[in-house]
Amino acid sequence: MTSAPISPVRIKICGLTRPQDAEHAEQQGASYLGVILAGGPRLLTVDAARSVLGPRRQGVQRVAVFGDQSAEEIVSIADALDLDVMQLHGHASTNGRSYVEMVAWLRDTTGRTVWPVLRVAGQELPKDAAALAQTAGALVLDAHVVGQLGGTGVALDWSGLRASVMALRQATPVQLVLAGGLRPENVAAAIGLLSPQVVDVSSGVEVAPGVKDPERVQQFVMAARGAVETQA
Repeated sequence: MTSAPISPVRIKICGLTRPQDAEHAEQQGASYLGVILAGGPRLLTVDAARSVLGPRRQGVQRVAVFGDQSAEEIVSIADALDLDVMQLHGHASTNGRSYVEMVAWLRDTTGRTVWPVLRVAGQELPKDAAALAQTAGALVLDAHVVGQLGGTGVALDWSGLRASVMALRQATPVQLVLAGGLRPENVAAAIGLLSPQVVDVSSGVEVAPGVKDPERVQQFVMAARGAVETQA
C-alpha cells in the first residue's frame, strides 16, 4: 500500500444561518456556501437565505438545498438567490416527473448545476445512481435517516461503499459530493476511502444547529486539505 497526495478537495459549508458564518467560511477557503430551504432546524426563508449568502463572492459558489418544492418553485428561488447549484434533497418525483427527469428539466431550464442527493443505507448505492450521475454529472451521497432529509450527523459506511463508488466512476464520470456525519476528526479518513471532489459539512462544525464554530470550521478545512488517498 502506498499513499499519494490527491487534488485538494473542495469544501462546502452548509446549513448556514448567519451572515458572519458565511463570511468566515469564505475566509477559511470554502468553495461552496450552502443554505437550507428543505426544513429542519436550519430552515431559512428565501429572504433570510439571501441575507446569509450576501453579495457575490469571487471563487465561492452559492448552493441552496431544496426539499419538496415543485420544480417550478425551485427555478423561481434559484433566480431570486442567484444560485450556482441547486441541491435536491426531497422526493424522487414531482408533477409526474421521475427524479432523473426533474434533474434534467432543472438543468436545461436554468443552465445551473444540479446536485441530486442519494440517501444511502448500507454498502450499495441506490439503483438510480448511474442514471442520475449521467444526467447531472454530480451526486451527493448522504446517510439515509428515516424522517430526516439531512444534517443528521450520521456517517456513511465509507469503507463498505468504496467498491460501489468505484464501479459507478468506471461507468460514468461524476463529481462526487460526500456528506453525512463529516467532522474535522473523520473527514480525512472519508476522503482517503472515497476520494470525493467535494466534502459537505453542516452539523459537524456547529455549536448549535445553524451556528457554526469558527475553530471547528478552520479545523475541518485544514483536515480536508491535508488528506491523502490510500491506493492499492
